[in-house]
Amino acid sequence: MSRIAITNAAVFDGSGEAPFQGEVLIDGTRIVEVARAPQQVNKEGARVIDGRGRFLMPGMTEAHTHFSWNDQPSLAAIQFMPPEEHILWCVRVAKRYLEMGWTSAIGAAAAKPRLDVVLRNAINAGECPGPRYLAGSQEITTIGALGDNSLPHMPFAELSFGSVCSGPEEIRRSARTFIKYGVDHLKINLSGEYIAGLPAEMSPFAEDEIAMLASEAKRFGKRVAAHARSSESVKQCVRHGIEMIYHASFADEEALDMLEANKDRHFVAPGIGWLVRTAFNASDYGITPAVAEKMGYKRELEIASESLRKMRERGIRILPGGDYGFAWMPHGTNATDLQYFVDYIGMTPTEALVSATRLGGQIMQRPDELGMLRAGYLADIVMVDGNPLEDLSLLVDPDRILLVMKDGQVWKDACSRGADGAAAHAAARDSREAVAAH
Repeated sequence: MSRIAITNAAVFDGSGEAPFQGEVLIDGTRIVEVARAPQQVNKEGARVIDGRGRFLMPGMTEAHTHFSWNDQPSLAAIQFMPPEEHILWCVRVAKRYLEMGWTSAIGAAAAKPRLDVVLRNAINAGECPGPRYLAGSQEITTIGALGDNSLPHMPFAELSFGSVCSGPEEIRRSARTFIKYGVDHLKINLSGEYIAGLPAEMSPFAEDEIAMLASEAKRFGKRVAAHARSSESVKQCVRHGIEMIYHASFADEEALDMLEANKDRHFVAPGIGWLVRTAFNASDYGITPAVAEKMGYKRELEIASESLRKMRERGIRILPGGDYGFAWMPHGTNATDLQYFVDYIGMTPTEALVSATRLGGQIMQRPDELGMLRAGYLADIVMVDGNPLEDLSLLVDPDRILLVMKDGQVWKDACSRGADGAAAHAAARDSREAVAAH
């Protein structure tokens, strides 16, 4: 049935306004009507879903997605998964994201050249479920930088995590190769990363190399994303028009001024979950808090929190997502970022939800049809059992994500659970949490 009416719901429309009791009518792929109680939508010929007062919100966008990260504790373990198993992994993870309410995602680099492109095409063809996806390239890197995994006695580029380049012409070749494969955007590693044994503050690329990448991207109508932790790498992003900036931990006042002056062009997806969980939750994998502090992650978290608070105050767009897919932060737990936004950046829960919804439509380049519950928008809709504005952790619990729609198609439907069942689920959850607390 192409017409669906969702009634009796607490509607969070993505604008940032308080939720309201209301109804939403979907016809085909789009929302055609949103009504505030006591007004009602036209239900004639529609399947009616009774929201029973539950929380209805736009689908979320993950702005820094690595579907091919395979929940392992190292970059090498990700890269060495054979390609046949790797694409099957990506297919399974894409389904996991969609069922958790992530209806759109930005590919932040694939572990192998065509994984993102093949997955995007399969989702678009209806061959497997997954978010609306924009496919990224491998990480374009340079000799000795993040993504260069070659060994002195085995200097083969094929063993590396990224596409290893040196000089503008090699950058041009790499960019054109990925564009030939059909990526939506290119990814470059403009700074280091502690877990790779490299200072996060390093900036290994020369200006002419970055300029070449930006020029080739512009020539073919592609955007660019950058791993950019260092202050200088953030400035390089602004100077060369790199729209999607990942991390930005060490942005100094000059970098913040540059971002603010160009805030309508750039997005920052800090991946703060990576910093928090690597600093405090990776002990089972050999990275105790003491080890993480020695590596530099505790210091980076402290500096990044301050930098990101300043970005929020300056109106720079900050979005959730980043490096989920490691053993200590597995795929599906991405919404943890939203609570970190509150705890470490100073956002309100409403601002955190807006960053995942309305701002998501903007980074997906579809601000007039994604990220909000409004007439004319695509019907990407999530129903939650409970109020995330009171408890953002609900969005990490798969049992609380009752309904997921993308383009008007229902991909997950647990709305039939009655009030008694919902109460029993809540009691069981409270019991589990009480046991865990003791």
